[in-house]
Amino acid sequence: MLIATTTVASSSEAEHLAAACIEQNLAVCAQVEGPIHSHFVWQGRRTVAQEWRITFKLLENQADALTAYVHATHPYEVPQWILVTAARVGEKYLSWARAPRSSVNL
Repeated sequence: MLIATTTVASSSEAEHLAAACIEQNLAVCAQVEGPIHSHFVWQGRRTVAQEWRITFKLLENQADALTAYVHATHPYEVPQWILVTAARVGEKYLSWARAPRSSVNL
């Protein structure tokens, strides 16, 4: 299982991106947290920004499609995109993640 994170500037952007990725079966779970406060240097200036973090849980076979979608639709010029492999995953959670998802009931 993989875990990916990105941040966006608003709750509505985060909710939209998270929902779209689940609806398109690009991840098995997307969690939105925020607001968080990010400190960084952008274009030579120290910046503090309020952001919302989206954490995606996904299987290896979803990684390329999720990465491509997030980069194509992300509102930032340079989006944070960190994708890591989970060292350990609960057996029941992994079984749930691997279960077929043929349709989404909205």
